[in-house]
Amino acid sequence: MAGVAGVVELLERDSELEVLAAALDRARHGSGSVVLVSGEAGVGKTSLVHAVARADRGTRVLAGACDDLVTPRTFGPFRDVVRDPQSDLGRALLDGDRAAVLPAVLDELAAEPTVLVVEDVHWADDATLDVLRFLARRTEDLPAVLVMTFREEEVGDGLRRVLGAVGGPAVHRLALRRLSRAAVARWAEATNATSAPLYALTGGNPFFVSEILAATRGAPVAQDLAGVPATVADAVLARVHGLDAAVRVALEQLAVVPSPVEIDLARQLVGDLAVLAPAEERGLLEVGPQAVAFRHELTRRAVEDAVPTSRRLGLNARVLEALRGRPDPDRARLVHHALGAGDDLAVVELGPDAAAQAARGGAFAQEVALYRHVLARGDLLDAADRAAALQACTAALFTLDRPEEALETGEAAVAVREELGDPQRLGEALTPLGPVYWALARGDEADATAERAVRLLRDHEGPSLAVALGYRGLLLSAADRFEEAIAVADEQVDVAERLGTPGLDALGRMLRARCRMLLGDAGGREEMADARRRAAAAHHHVLVVHTYVLEVQELFELGRYEEADRLAAEGLDRAHGREVDLYADHLRVHRHLVEGVHGAWEAAEEGLRALVGRPGEESAVTRVSLPGLARLLVRRGADDAEDVLAWAVDYARRTDSRYELVPALLALVEHCWVHDRPDRAAAVLVELTERTAGPGPARQRAEVVRWRRRFGEATQPPAGCPEPFASGVRGEWRAAAQGWAALGAPYEQALDLLDAPDEETVRDAFALLDGLGARPATDRARHRLRSLGAGTIPRGPAPATRANPHGLTDRQMTILRRLALGHTNAEIARELVVSVRTVDHHVSAVLQKLGVTGRREAAAAAASLGIT
Repeated sequence: MAGVAGVVELLERDSELEVLAAALDRARHGSGSVVLVSGEAGVGKTSLVHAVARADRGTRVLAGACDDLVTPRTFGPFRDVVRDPQSDLGRALLDGDRAAVLPAVLDELAAEPTVLVVEDVHWADDATLDVLRFLARRTEDLPAVLVMTFREEEVGDGLRRVLGAVGGPAVHRLALRRLSRAAVARWAEATNATSAPLYALTGGNPFFVSEILAATRGAPVAQDLAGVPATVADAVLARVHGLDAAVRVALEQLAVVPSPVEIDLARQLVGDLAVLAPAEERGLLEVGPQAVAFRHELTRRAVEDAVPTSRRLGLNARVLEALRGRPDPDRARLVHHALGAGDDLAVVELGPDAAAQAARGGAFAQEVALYRHVLARGDLLDAADRAAALQACTAALFTLDRPEEALETGEAAVAVREELGDPQRLGEALTPLGPVYWALARGDEADATAERAVRLLRDHEGPSLAVALGYRGLLLSAADRFEEAIAVADEQVDVAERLGTPGLDALGRMLRARCRMLLGDAGGREEMADARRRAAAAHHHVLVVHTYVLEVQELFELGRYEEADRLAAEGLDRAHGREVDLYADHLRVHRHLVEGVHGAWEAAEEGLRALVGRPGEESAVTRVSLPGLARLLVRRGADDAEDVLAWAVDYARRTDSRYELVPALLALVEHCWVHDRPDRAAAVLVELTERTAGPGPARQRAEVVRWRRRFGEATQPPAGCPEPFASGVRGEWRAAAQGWAALGAPYEQALDLLDAPDEETVRDAFALLDGLGARPATDRARHRLRSLGAGTIPRGPAPATRANPHGLTDRQMTILRRLALGHTNAEIARELVVSVRTVDHHVSAVLQKLGVTGRREAAAAAASLGIT
């Protein structure tokens, strides 16, 4: 292949080989990259990667794989890589602690030019995905190439989030396709096979081609396909059946292990490895100094699937026995073979330990799956162990934002504990159930459950009481019962400090910090940062991400949008890959809410719709995303705005929480305003005034007063009323509009400009609203212009929007003209008297609509449209 000396020839892979070779060259010079190799099973992902690795003997190659186990191994491929168990990485993996694994892997890749190959990441556990994302974001500064292979058709949500977060010039995506008919014909030239039926049978899949050619031993392949194996499995088995019985028995034994088999384990299972030589010669196996592996996963599966179930049970039992005799065996592998052996006692014995190992690594989905296997054999568990498994499952399911399942397991755990009659254990079972009720908008049950848990645990001071107090306080703060919440937080910190458990006091400090922030105490953020540091030092990773969620929520509520967005991005970086969906999705919601504030409505709507769920399938994320989505749809005049608004109000009333109810009712007020329904708005504003009367929601209280003024009431700024609301309430529209512009909030800016007494300013408001696509509010702007006696009133979409084929609004056309002239975003902002952030979002929208990626391409597109 051109430019890749020494590489074994691979058909139709020239460009991919060049990309990999160039990545290796850059790594040798200290600049790393990520190469994502995707394609269906058998398309040649492994062959491609191994070809380049063999061609470059001067670069260290570390290779690991994710296996098709019932539940994946925690940090599986990184365990494959480690050769020295006493190295930093070896010790970190032995402990199973993500916080130690991340820097250890980074240090390993920084030591010398390295290619780290992780194969079959579609089977990766959550902890492995976490490490891969961590590395992918940092590889550019390392002398390393991170190569990940995966099957496109098997990409799950976890891997999809990793792939979505990886981008930039140092990331290369190689999507391998099947071979062309010409390539298959070229391959078949050295045999007597006929290429037409060969291509028809295999569809150009390289592995299928190789297996058919091997099975037919180069004999002519007739046009009618007579005598050709009907499937690749038949082709593999045809080769296996030609081997001696002893070789077949050894292959079947190895085939039940869905990973490379360590050399010592292989000897333990099959005896003298010389028995494998015929299979190796036929290309079924690869035997190396470290391990024995089937040449392809499809080969292994074909052999395993052909083994009768009765024999397969015994083969798995032998592997289980051999693994249990090894020092510190991987728990997930043990459970896999226990299940394969039908050994229910072993599943019940080994499953909880494997689940705990997964939880330590942050692999909560794997934790749940392992506990499911244990609980399916509940008749072998005593009542206490069954309750413990149910409780652990409840906490993990809540973290994964699967509240309905969490409710089922949580209530089952409580029922068992009630029967056993142990108050302390019952309190522990009740503790995780309170937040589950909260997530399902069952506030009264949440409050009663949390209060009962604390009451039962007060006589048994220990870590469980500290956790119960923390959950109780969080629920109190969510109900605006700040004094009670702070008192509970103080007690939680006292209990935790007396216990001396590292990091446990972070829960109470986090709670106290939240209340302080909501009450306007400037020291709240400092205490939140302190809580986060304490939680991180104790490796309480879920609690770390929770601090980000609470701080971002409060920053957004305080109108500190830029800070909220930056902190949410930082929190997502800490959350990603750990499958803490509940917390990560809360952060994503707030990033989309910030997008909405800044006028990036298409992106905000798309993101919120993806997170909100559907009526009847509500989750904890529905609580935070639904009110914002409803208000955004009202502003855009979306076809389903009224339906989503009705759902939001109904759901918020069910939660009976200010955090959901006030935003939903404000969306309803705005809907009444754009549709000129003051009578209905009046009743809602009365309710809003009552719900925002207590301590804490100063900004929401100010917004309610601002809307009362818009509906004609004479108002004054309430005590502590923040800007720009205070200016708007006083009727100082110019100062209010300038305040919103400084915050990068063009819609709010336009609403205050509508109060101006002159036609020119109202037209500016109209232009802002039209640029945003705020159809209902533009109707209000037209009405305002008529009331001012304007001579011409804009009607319908702006002319530029109708005239150009890309659907650009007037404001976007203005932006594009200035881009074509080479103006910077800051210059455009000064010219249009808006914030730079607003211009940033307009520019992004223009680029997206034009289908281009940069300013130069946008200028070229403007020229092609005749825009000057």
